[in-house]
Amino acid sequence: MTVPTTTDQHLHYLRLALAQAHHSPPTSTAYCIGAVLLSPTGSILSTGYTRELPGNTHAEECALLKLLPATPPAGSVLYTTMEPCSERNSGNKPCVERILEAGGIETVVVGVREPRDFVECNSGEGRLRKAGVGYVYVPGLEEEILGCAKRGHVKKEEVKKEGEEK
Repeated sequence: MTVPTTTDQHLHYLRLALAQAHHSPPTSTAYCIGAVLLSPTGSILSTGYTRELPGNTHAEECALLKLLPATPPAGSVLYTTMEPCSERNSGNKPCVERILEAGGIETVVVGVREPRDFVECNSGEGRLRKAGVGYVYVPGLEEEILGCAKRGHVKKEEVKKEGEEK
């Protein structure tokens, strides 16, 4: 087995990441994201999903923490349903920093870019590319990914204006 390169191969691993995301407990203040970390030979090293581990953890963070004490071997590929965060409102370390500090991750493959619901401008893609990490956006699962990611979010039409009658 080798590192995936075709759209169909990327979609396969993004679907695995999406399956991880479905394990995330829904909340109105964050996304439900999944991640799969592959070795350079294409075997799964680790998986993760948002809030899997204690401490308001993100999917990429969980996948990397579960790999410890090991680090990703050079040439690894990280699949994540949503663009890794470059800023966290909680004050925790952003996933882009964690990816770069872990080392070994050659490419990050994403299914959707981060919507502007919580952070106005995610610079994850730019920061990864600037550091020499490949960034691949693979279209095709956006509706499924966002449907899962936004579980627990209150839809605008569900929010009643103050004083509005039922």
